[in-house]
Amino acid sequence: MSKIFVDACLGKETPYSPVWMMRQAGRYLPEYMKVRAEAGNFLNLCHDPKKACEVTLQPIDIVGVDAAILFSDILVIPNEMGMKLEFVTGEGPLFRNPIKNEADVDALICGEEAAVKLDYVYDTIKLIRAQLDDDKALIGFTGAPWTLVTYMIEGKGTKTYNLCKKLIYTQPELMHKLLAKVTEVVKLYMVKQIEAGIDVVQIFDSWAAALEEEEYFEFSWKYMVEICDYLKEKYPETPIIMFPKGIGQYLDRIYGNFDVFGVDWSTPMSLAKEKLGDKYVLQGNMEPCRLYSQEKTTKSIEDIHSVMQGKRHIFNLGHGILPDVPVENAKHFVSECQRISKN
Repeated sequence: MSKIFVDACLGKETPYSPVWMMRQAGRYLPEYMKVRAEAGNFLNLCHDPKKACEVTLQPIDIVGVDAAILFSDILVIPNEMGMKLEFVTGEGPLFRNPIKNEADVDALICGEEAAVKLDYVYDTIKLIRAQLDDDKALIGFTGAPWTLVTYMIEGKGTKTYNLCKKLIYTQPELMHKLLAKVTEVVKLYMVKQIEAGIDVVQIFDSWAAALEEEEYFEFSWKYMVEICDYLKEKYPETPIIMFPKGIGQYLDRIYGNFDVFGVDWSTPMSLAKEKLGDKYVLQGNMEPCRLYSQEKTTKSIEDIHSVMQGKRHIFNLGHGILPDVPVENAKHFVSECQRISKN
């Protein structure tokens, strides 16, 4: 059966522009919070295929999106590479053993040995695939190597990235060595996700904006493109979405063998269309805080649609949905995207 989301990723004409939301399986849904409480903590939820499957499917049933995105976390990768991951209430993810030197990089579990340890993710995908409606797509994902190593080096979220940047500017060879190791695990991880049943891959580069231009293309984008090339060689029909947050000023230099470019909310859709619309399908890019107002939501959808005209476009937020957004407003966003873009 044809899946509208997959068709849109491939640039095919669709009855309307499909819609999904980043973080759509999350804290704004009471149903999600119930399952998370049963799991005990966030990491337990990621490790429990049955519960992860349940929360993955919730937005399909409750909000009406056109694609499900696998419930997991980008940091399961470094966790299985030997990093000791915790989620601390009020602080977020924390690695107790951050990367400090070359010996730490050499000690990481790499390649197939790390990828097979993520079997709970592949089991989750198989469960979702068995329960997801045939006309709904399943999105798998990974963090970009640069985004992953920021946590691995800093040990937690950061506003300055000074430890990462210190390594870039004083020991670039070591940074490349670390990025190469993470990239190799990501490649294998995404292949195994595809083999388990996902339809589309999204690569999140959440901290893209932390780097200046030349460093971004050397230490981040290059590795993302390498992952795309690897996946396209093995599974050329599987669409790939790239989502680098906050690099609207670099659009002239975007290249690579992928299908969809995710536009964050700080980048005007008209600019993204001008620079990239002929090469890639565009995804995005409503400001997530507009979801607090149904009126402002509709206005944004109309503005985006006036630019894209229902062509080569997937509706989404310009970043993730926030925990205190009313569920009715999320439903409104989805239904309005489908209504306004209907041919």
